Amino acid sequence: MVRPLKPRRVLFDPSVVYFKPRAVPLSLLEEVDLSIDELEALRLCDLKNLAQVEAAKKMDISQSTFQRILTSARQKVAQALTEGRAIKIRKR
Repeated sequence: MVRPLKPRRVLFDPSVVYFKPRAVPLSLLEEVDLSIDELEALRLCDLKNLAQVEAAKKMDISQSTFQRILTSARQKVAQALTEGRAIKIRKR
């Protein structure tokens, strides 16, 4: 039996949910899905410069869960940038 997901607090609602390389038609691009949780983790840690413990408290999750979310987000963004993929932000 799978443990149910604990609701996570996300205080950011992006107005733009899609990024793609310039001058490449969308039909030719592969996508990377970035969840709203992953975007919030990136925003808190890399943009707001919060420590992981503080950022985890803001999202109402444990620090180890925050670390897993942040690692996944950074890997996806790095993959999109280096391989020329589009980034699609999934809202719940």
